[in-house]
Amino acid sequence: MTDTLKATLQHDLHSAMRAREQVRVATLRMVLTGISNAEVSGESARELSDDETLKVVAKEAKKRKESATAYRDAGRPELAEREEAELAVLETYLPAQLGDDELTAIVDRAIEQVGATSMAQMGQVMKAAQAEAAGRADGGAIAAKVKARLAG
Repeated sequence: MTDTLKATLQHDLHSAMRAREQVRVATLRMVLTGISNAEVSGESARELSDDETLKVVAKEAKKRKESATAYRDAGRPELAEREEAELAVLETYLPAQLGDDELTAIVDRAIEQVGATSMAQMGQVMKAAQAEAAGRADGGAIAAKVKARLAG
């Protein structure tokens, strides 16, 4: 059918427009705009790879999650629900998130690979762990695991 994530998003946008799914249309337009902005930023315009496109989708999903939390804390549940609805749309394009045990195994492998023995090597371990997790885990969750493992 489609060969890139961006093409899939564009196809799904057209389908959502025909079905008059307002939240889905708005969310897909927003993420496609983010992708277009990423493509033209920098020295010259270029087509993003699927991995880079996935990072843009993950970044937008993280924004929605943080906004929903902020709205709930501010006593604005109707705005939080809108953000959560957009997040649900974005999550359909993200790979399945890692479980706690899988994330621990990745962090342990990264520590072993780097040969880390102290917090001074946290950056190296983070780099290795994030490369293996590749969008399937939040950076904050990875950092927490790395800190716990290196401190313990």
